[in-house]
Amino acid sequence: MKKVLIPVTNHATLGTTDQANGTYSPELTHVVHLLDNANIGYDIVSILGGKAPIYGTDLENDPVNDQVLADDNFTSRMNNTIPVAQVNIEDYDAIFYPGGFGLLSDLAENKQVADLAAAHYEAGGILSAVCHGPASLLPITLSNGEKLLASKEVTGFTREEEVDYGTINDIPFLLEESLARTAAKYSKVQPWGEFVIEDDRVITGQNPSSAHAVGTALVNALQA
Repeated sequence: MKKVLIPVTNHATLGTTDQANGTYSPELTHVVHLLDNANIGYDIVSILGGKAPIYGTDLENDPVNDQVLADDNFTSRMNNTIPVAQVNIEDYDAIFYPGGFGLLSDLAENKQVADLAAAHYEAGGILSAVCHGPASLLPITLSNGEKLLASKEVTGFTREEEVDYGTINDIPFLLEESLARTAAKYSKVQPWGEFVIEDDRVITGQNPSSAHAVGTALVNALQA
Protein backbone atom coordinates (compact mmCIF):
# COMPACT_ATOMS: atom_id res chain seq x y z
CA MET A 1 0.00 0.00 0.00
CA LYS A 2 1.21 3.51 -0.85
CA LYS A 3 1.50 5.81 2.15
CA VAL A 4 1.44 9.59 2.67
CA LEU A 5 3.06 11.54 5.50
CA ILE A 6 0.87 14.45 6.63
CA PRO A 7 2.67 17.01 8.84
CA VAL A 8 0.30 19.29 10.75
CA THR A 9 0.97 22.28 12.96
CA ASN A 10 1.20 22.34 16.75
CA HIS A 11 0.55 26.10 16.80
CA ALA A 12 -2.99 26.74 18.05
CA THR A 13 -3.47 30.45 17.31
CA LEU A 14 -3.33 32.91 14.42
CA GLY A 15 0.19 34.27 14.77
CA THR A 16 0.63 35.90 18.17
CA THR A 17 -3.09 36.66 18.57
CA ASP A 18 -5.45 34.70 20.81
CA GLN A 19 -7.62 33.65 17.85
CA ALA A 20 -8.04 29.86 17.79
CA ASN A 21 -6.34 28.31 14.80
CA GLY A 22 -4.19 25.35 13.75
CA THR A 23 -4.85 23.22 10.66
CA TYR A 24 -7.81 24.25 8.49
CA SER A 25 -10.03 21.20 8.60
CA PRO A 26 -11.44 20.95 5.03
CA GLU A 27 -7.98 21.22 3.48
CA LEU A 28 -7.05 18.09 5.41
CA THR A 29 -10.33 16.18 5.37
CA HIS A 30 -10.95 16.46 1.63
CA VAL A 31 -7.52 15.02 0.85
CA VAL A 32 -7.86 12.28 3.48
CA HIS A 33 -11.21 11.37 1.93
CA LEU A 34 -9.57 10.94 -1.47
CA LEU A 35 -6.70 8.91 0.00
CA ASP A 36 -9.13 6.61 1.78
CA ASN A 37 -11.15 6.09 -1.40
CA ALA A 38 -7.98 5.21 -3.30
CA ASN A 39 -6.80 2.79 -0.58
CA ILE A 40 -3.73 4.92 0.13
CA GLY A 41 -2.52 4.95 3.71
CA TYR A 42 -1.47 8.00 5.70
CA ASP A 43 0.09 9.03 9.01
CA ILE A 44 -0.50 12.39 10.69
CA VAL A 45 2.60 13.82 12.36
CA SER A 46 3.62 17.04 14.06
CA ILE A 47 6.83 18.53 15.37
CA LEU A 48 5.93 17.86 19.02
CA GLY A 49 3.44 15.02 18.59
CA GLY A 50 0.22 14.70 20.57
CA LYS A 51 -3.07 16.47 20.01
CA ALA A 52 -3.00 18.85 17.05
CA PRO A 53 -5.21 21.97 16.89
CA ILE A 54 -7.78 22.09 14.09
CA TYR A 55 -10.40 24.68 13.08
CA GLY A 56 -13.09 24.88 10.42
CA THR A 57 -14.77 21.82 11.89
CA ASP A 58 -18.21 23.45 11.96
CA LEU A 59 -18.53 24.45 8.31
CA GLU A 60 -22.01 24.25 6.79
CA ASN A 61 -22.72 22.37 3.57
CA ASP A 62 -19.48 20.38 3.56
CA PRO A 63 -20.51 16.71 3.86
CA VAL A 64 -16.98 15.44 3.14
CA ASN A 65 -15.60 17.47 6.03
CA ASP A 66 -18.40 16.20 8.28
CA GLN A 67 -17.87 12.59 7.24
CA VAL A 68 -14.12 12.52 7.88
CA LEU A 69 -14.43 14.42 11.17
CA ALA A 70 -16.98 11.85 12.35
CA ASP A 71 -14.53 9.01 11.70
CA ASP A 72 -13.06 7.78 15.00
CA ASN A 73 -9.86 6.65 13.31
CA PHE A 74 -9.21 10.14 11.91
CA THR A 75 -10.05 11.79 15.23
CA SER A 76 -7.67 9.47 17.05
CA ARG A 77 -4.87 10.32 14.64
CA MET A 78 -5.39 14.07 15.14
CA ASN A 79 -5.49 13.63 18.92
CA ASN A 80 -2.34 11.49 18.91
CA THR A 81 -0.11 12.82 16.14
CA ILE A 82 3.23 11.06 15.76
CA PRO A 83 6.27 13.15 16.78
CA VAL A 84 8.42 13.93 13.75
CA ALA A 85 11.45 12.53 15.60
CA GLN A 86 9.88 9.06 15.29
CA VAL A 87 9.32 9.25 11.52
CA ASN A 88 11.20 6.98 9.13
CA ILE A 89 10.81 8.94 5.91
CA GLU A 90 11.62 5.85 3.81
CA ASP A 91 8.21 4.46 4.78
CA TYR A 92 6.39 7.09 2.71
CA ASP A 93 5.68 7.72 -0.96
CA ALA A 94 4.53 11.34 -0.62
CA ILE A 95 4.20 14.21 1.83
CA PHE A 96 1.10 16.39 2.03
CA TYR A 97 0.95 19.69 3.92
CA PRO A 98 -2.61 20.91 4.61
CA GLY A 99 -3.08 24.62 5.21
CA GLY A 100 -4.23 26.73 8.11
CA PHE A 101 -2.49 29.74 9.59
CA GLY A 102 -0.88 27.82 12.46
CA LEU A 103 1.90 26.35 10.33
CA LEU A 104 3.20 29.84 9.54
CA SER A 105 4.51 29.80 13.11
CA ASP A 106 6.22 26.40 13.11
CA LEU A 107 6.41 24.23 9.97
CA ALA A 108 7.34 27.25 7.84
CA GLU A 109 10.70 27.46 9.56
CA ASN A 110 11.30 24.02 11.06
CA LYS A 111 14.59 22.46 9.92
CA GLN A 112 13.80 18.96 11.22
CA VAL A 113 10.72 18.55 9.02
CA ALA A 114 12.38 20.36 6.11
CA ASP A 115 15.34 17.96 6.19
CA LEU A 116 12.99 14.97 6.07
CA ALA A 117 11.19 16.51 3.10
CA ALA A 118 14.47 17.19 1.29
CA ALA A 119 15.61 13.59 1.72
CA HIS A 120 12.19 12.36 0.60
CA TYR A 121 12.18 14.51 -2.54
CA GLU A 122 15.73 13.58 -3.50
CA ALA A 123 14.80 9.90 -3.17
CA GLY A 124 12.03 10.38 -5.74
CA GLY A 125 9.17 11.26 -3.41
CA ILE A 126 6.24 13.60 -4.03
CA LEU A 127 5.66 16.86 -2.13
CA SER A 128 2.18 18.41 -2.06
CA ALA A 129 0.60 21.33 -0.23
CA VAL A 130 -2.46 23.57 -0.31
CA CYS A 131 -3.33 27.13 0.74
CA HIS A 132 -0.81 28.09 3.47
CA GLY A 133 0.69 24.60 3.29
CA PRO A 134 3.30 25.69 0.69
CA ALA A 135 4.90 27.75 3.46
CA SER A 136 6.25 24.41 4.68
CA LEU A 137 8.24 24.15 1.44
CA LEU A 138 10.13 27.39 2.14
CA PRO A 139 12.82 25.95 4.47
CA ILE A 140 13.53 22.85 2.36
CA THR A 141 17.18 22.90 1.25
CA LEU A 142 18.53 20.17 -1.02
CA SER A 143 21.87 18.39 -0.58
CA ASN A 144 23.48 20.68 -3.16
CA GLY A 145 22.73 23.66 -0.93
CA GLU A 146 19.96 25.06 -3.13
CA LYS A 147 16.44 25.74 -1.96
CA LEU A 148 13.91 23.23 -3.30
CA LEU A 149 11.72 26.07 -4.56
CA ALA A 150 14.56 27.79 -6.43
CA SER A 151 13.72 25.67 -9.48
CA LYS A 152 9.98 25.26 -8.97
CA GLU A 153 6.79 27.01 -10.02
CA VAL A 154 4.29 27.11 -7.15
CA THR A 155 1.12 28.74 -5.93
CA GLY A 156 -0.30 29.43 -2.47
CA PHE A 157 -2.68 31.69 -0.55
CA THR A 158 -2.59 35.19 -2.02
CA ARG A 159 -2.37 38.68 -0.58
CA GLU A 160 -5.85 39.43 -1.91
CA GLU A 161 -7.22 36.37 -0.14
CA GLU A 162 -5.58 37.44 3.12
CA VAL A 163 -7.29 40.82 2.76
CA ASP A 164 -10.64 39.21 1.98
CA TYR A 165 -10.29 36.86 4.95
CA GLY A 166 -9.37 39.69 7.32
CA THR A 167 -6.03 38.20 8.35
CA ILE A 168 -3.58 40.46 6.54
CA ASN A 169 -2.60 42.35 9.71
CA ASP A 170 -2.25 39.28 11.97
CA ILE A 171 -0.26 36.75 9.93
CA PRO A 172 3.41 36.23 10.87
CA PHE A 173 4.42 36.85 7.24
CA LEU A 174 2.81 37.20 3.83
CA LEU A 175 3.01 33.83 2.08
CA GLU A 176 2.65 35.19 -1.44
CA GLU A 177 5.65 37.48 -1.00
CA SER A 178 7.80 34.74 0.57
CA LEU A 179 6.97 32.28 -2.22
CA ALA A 180 7.56 34.91 -4.90
CA ARG A 181 11.00 35.68 -3.45
CA THR A 182 12.02 32.03 -3.00
CA ALA A 183 10.46 30.10 -5.89
CA ALA A 184 11.51 30.20 -9.54
CA LYS A 185 7.96 31.38 -10.28
CA TYR A 186 4.88 32.15 -8.21
CA SER A 187 1.52 32.07 -10.01
CA LYS A 188 -2.06 32.73 -8.93
CA VAL A 189 -5.59 33.19 -10.23
CA GLN A 190 -8.39 35.46 -9.04
CA PRO A 191 -9.16 35.13 -5.30
CA TRP A 192 -10.84 31.90 -4.22
CA GLY A 193 -10.62 30.25 -7.64
CA GLU A 194 -9.45 26.64 -7.86
CA PHE A 195 -5.81 26.55 -9.00
CA VAL A 196 -3.19 23.80 -8.84
CA ILE A 197 0.36 23.70 -10.18
CA GLU A 198 2.35 20.50 -10.69
CA ASP A 199 6.09 20.93 -11.23
CA ASP A 200 8.41 17.91 -11.08
CA ARG A 201 6.85 16.05 -8.13
CA VAL A 202 5.85 19.27 -6.35
CA ILE A 203 2.06 19.86 -6.24
CA THR A 204 0.67 23.11 -4.83
CA GLY A 205 -2.85 24.55 -4.58
CA GLN A 206 -3.78 28.19 -4.03
CA ASN A 207 -6.61 28.13 -1.48
CA PRO A 208 -9.27 26.00 0.26
CA SER A 209 -11.17 25.69 -3.02
CA SER A 210 -8.14 23.86 -4.43
CA ALA A 211 -7.88 21.14 -1.77
CA HIS A 212 -9.89 18.55 -3.71
CA ALA A 213 -7.87 19.18 -6.86
CA VAL A 214 -4.58 18.89 -4.97
CA GLY A 215 -5.77 15.61 -3.46
CA THR A 216 -6.76 14.34 -6.90
CA ALA A 217 -3.38 15.30 -8.36
CA LEU A 218 -1.63 13.59 -5.43
CA VAL A 219 -3.61 10.37 -5.85
CA ASN A 220 -2.96 10.38 -9.60
CA ALA A 221 0.77 10.87 -9.05
CA LEU A 222 0.88 8.01 -6.55
CA GLN A 223 -1.00 5.73 -8.91
CA ALA A 224 1.05 6.62 -11.98
